[in-house]
This record gives sequence, structure tokens and C-alpha cells, in this order.
Amino acid sequence: MFGSHLSIAGSMVNALHEARALGLDTVQVFTKNQQQWNVKPLDDAVRQEWLAELTSLGWHGRTVSHASYLINLASHDDALWAKSVDLMQVEIERCEALGIAFLVHHPGSFVGWTLDEGLERIADAYRELFIRTRGFATVLCLEGTAGAGSQIGGPFEHLASLRRLICDRVKEPGRVGVCLDTCHMHAAGYDLSTRELAEEAFDTFSRVVGMEHLRVMHLNDSKGKVGSHLDRHEHIGQGWVGGGAKAHAGEGTFSQAALRASGFAAVINHPHIQSIPKILETPKGTSPDGRAWDSVNLERLRGLISAAPGSLATPSPAGIASTAHSGQSKARPIAKGKKKPQTQARRKPGQQSVKSGRTGSKARE
Repeated sequence: MFGSHLSIAGSMVNALHEARALGLDTVQVFTKNQQQWNVKPLDDAVRQEWLAELTSLGWHGRTVSHASYLINLASHDDALWAKSVDLMQVEIERCEALGIAFLVHHPGSFVGWTLDEGLERIADAYRELFIRTRGFATVLCLEGTAGAGSQIGGPFEHLASLRRLICDRVKEPGRVGVCLDTCHMHAAGYDLSTRELAEEAFDTFSRVVGMEHLRVMHLNDSKGKVGSHLDRHEHIGQGWVGGGAKAHAGEGTFSQAALRASGFAAVINHPHIQSIPKILETPKGTSPDGRAWDSVNLERLRGLISAAPGSLATPSPAGIASTAHSGQSKARPIAKGKKKPQTQARRKPGQQSVKSGRTGSKARE
């Protein structure tokens, strides 16, 4: 189930039209201008047009939205936190109205206080958001990050602790998922440069977080080396994951053989990941042979699909989980909601302690 993050310029439905033309199986979009706090109401004609095309494509239960990068649910600033919660509510309501199954967002930054306080702050935000959107179907997905500075979400332990804290506060744990990004994972220190190392990384994720909680996968090569904390996406097979990167070179070079030996082969053939939306967030534009880069990257990924998947064998639930939107009847107009005033997993070397907030000399945060 492959998709790409596509533009909604002109109208929301244009992203679906483009996805169809590219031969995709799903799509990820912003449902609004992601660089603005102020949001115009969702036009009902736009909503109906989107839902009609969604039904035509048969894509209910598989589409994805990415929340605004302005949102910081971990903020120590009360005003910014409240503003972030309000905007996140709008994001959820728009997904619900459009029948979008998954809403991906970065956990946030704990700058100004400790990691533990940042984690608690996010969990408190979820409690408030789930009160405001009780009964909604949209699944919120905490995205793993490159782990730079005070970013939350680099180590898998952050995601595991967050989900536990959130589920202690909410009554709908099925609406709390995780999104992983191959570029972010590699940059955070989980080496995906070979199939074997990628299998090891996903085994670790399965043990620490639980593979059943992985609801969306972002597929991007990385301009940064492993552990660099550099969040810069590259075309598939031309970065440090897919085997095409060259030190000090402006661009990577592509090799199908190198790509087949890379971690992308493990990702594409993982039995659980095969059943969830896999979204390209690679650079747009036209490739040297005149094709859209999305088509080129999609072809490279589909070329990795094998009849016999690799050694990873984590069971996968059949199809899309029931908590996601499964039909047009699930979508609802935006309501005028009131805005209110385990066993510890093995720690990676130098990883910051979720409990103590201490970090080693090679911290990955």
C-alpha cells in the first residue's frame, strides 16, 4: 500500500487525482496551510468532493494527514501549549470530516524543561484532545524523529513511554498509534544501511514499542549518515540508507543492487508493514529521464517486493484496523467543539534516560 505526500493546491481532491495518475494506493496530505495558526473552516463542497473521490478509489481506511509543524504538545510555555492543543483539535476534526484514517504528528520539543516533563505534557494534551474528540475514528500517530537536540521521538523508548503515559490517561487506546520514518530512524542511530541491520532495528522496535502499534510508515532515503540527527530526505536508493550516497558529493548515485541489499528490502517485505500505508516524502520534481520523481521512487520500492519476505515474521492484523475509517458513513462534518479553558527495554549506548533525563556523552537526543 504505497502513497506519497501530495499537494492540495487548488482543491483537496486534486491530491487524490494526482495519486490516481501516479498509480499510488493511498495518499498523505496537509488538510490546511501547515504554516499558519489561523484556519479557515472546511468548505462543505470541498469535503463532499473529496469524499466522493475517496469512495471512487476505494481508499477509506488508508489515507493519511500530517499535522502542522507549528504544533508543540511538549511545550513548557502554557500559552503555546494551549494554542498547540487547539490547533491539534482542528487537525483531528478536519481528518474526521474528510474520512482520513491516520493523523501523523511530531511529538514535540521539551526545550525549557526536562524530557520527563515534556512527555507528561504530551500525555496531558492527548487527554484533553480525546475529551474534545471522544468517539472519533481518526488514529493519532506519534512520529519517530531524527532525535536532534530536544526533539522527542528519536529513541524507540520515547515512543513506548509516551504511548504508555497517554493510554493511562485516555479511554480510547486504539486511537494512539505510531509512525516510523526510514530517514528519521537512520539519522537517530538505527542503522538501516543493510537488510540485516534493518531487521535488527525493527526487532528492537517490536520489543520496545510493539509492532502492532505501527500504523503508518514513511519511506525516505537519508542525506545524513547514521546517528547524524539530520532530518533531510533523499530519493530512494540515493542516500545513506539505500546505498547510493557518496561523502562530500552533491547527489547520491543509484544502484539497484545496492538498494536490494539495503534496509529498504527489509521494510518493504516486512509482513506487518506490507499491510499499512507506506508514504513517500521524497523531493518532488522531474527526474533526468523526464518522469515524476514519485513515479521513479515508487518503481524502485515496488522492485524490492519479493515472493518470500525476509526473516522478519511479526504477525500482522488482517487489513486495516477497525478503529480507522472504513467507509464514507464514518466521516462527519466538523463539530463546533468547545475548547477548554513496563519492563524497561535495553537502552542504546548514550541514550537519554526517560526516567532521569540524564544523557551520556554520545546522547542521541
